[in-house]
Amino acid sequence: MAEKMLRSDAAAELAENVAVPFSAARAMPKSVYVTDDFLHQERERIFRQEWFCVGRSDAFAEHGDYLAFELAGQPILVIRGSDGQLRAMANVCRHRMSKLVEGMGNARTLVCPYHGWTYNLDGRLRGAPAMQRNTGFDRKDYRLPPVRLEEWLGWVLVTLNPDAPAVSEHLAEVEQIVGDYRMQNYRQDFFDVFEWNTNWKILAENFMESYHLPVCHAKTIGGLSRVDEVECPEGRPAFNYHTLQKASEFTISIAHPDNKTLKGERRYMTYLLAIYPSMLITLTPGYFWYLSLYPLSPGRVRIFFGGGLSEEFTQDPDSEKSFAELKELLIRVNDEDKGCTERVFAGMCSDFAAPGHLSHLERPNFEFARYISSRIPS
Repeated sequence: MAEKMLRSDAAAELAENVAVPFSAARAMPKSVYVTDDFLHQERERIFRQEWFCVGRSDAFAEHGDYLAFELAGQPILVIRGSDGQLRAMANVCRHRMSKLVEGMGNARTLVCPYHGWTYNLDGRLRGAPAMQRNTGFDRKDYRLPPVRLEEWLGWVLVTLNPDAPAVSEHLAEVEQIVGDYRMQNYRQDFFDVFEWNTNWKILAENFMESYHLPVCHAKTIGGLSRVDEVECPEGRPAFNYHTLQKASEFTISIAHPDNKTLKGERRYMTYLLAIYPSMLITLTPGYFWYLSLYPLSPGRVRIFFGGGLSEEFTQDPDSEKSFAELKELLIRVNDEDKGCTERVFAGMCSDFAAPGHLSHLERPNFEFARYISSRIPS
């Protein structure tokens, strides 16, 4: 009974929180960040139902390149097959149900570390030692269960929901807004996996607003972003975004001279795209970086972190220098965000914590709160 009340109270508090107009909006109530039961609802009603980003297609460049991870309690692996096709499948052996692989790597076959059952890269069982005396066994009956995977503008997304709309349909408006940036041609130059001591929504909200840039990022990008020119449009059902203009001296963030597609102010415009639930993309004419978030507990989040250069900068003779400068900068920015978001969660756990009113620069946060509330009814 107490657990039911806790869930109801958190969801009801959030529903009340988003029922007001944005001009009177406050931050989400602390209960949606710190309770185990609300996290359980998020996993079941959001992460089990929506598309989840696992990174860029070009990160799986070679046959056998794989990434293993957990989504809504399900072990999954994404792997480039011998036929060049990218697939997602259950990371669970069909024999005694051990996980097959961990982390990232490259494999010629998938070998179970428990009894040595071996699978081809397309999931078909290739060999199983000491099974010849079981008359009911036929290796042709065994295959790793497939998981839905789609590629979209260079991104790789998976879902556990067989009824989820196609990504190209679900995110058609995103493509309309930033199609001229030709995201599919950007190249991923780095990828890391982190775990931070904060709630996944706090980190998502941190990405969604540029209000914190002058303070949290005073030593890095705070002075390079024109926060007074930030535009925060009304959100869409599947995403929100805001834009800002980067200073011309931040050369790698503006359109390369060889970029003939972007015109006028769009050559200087950065988009911060928050694709629900947790795919967060900073897209500039010169580079991109992204976060893909998954909650491990109310106060712990797993982060897929990657980025790289646009097509024109990739082809530039000085691209290695540009990449090195970019990566050094983004690592410093990421460290600053880590400190800020972990402090927010620490404060959130206080008995004194209470949500304050939002700035006009935090409209995406309000849109995000409305999305969460729509998925977890009170």
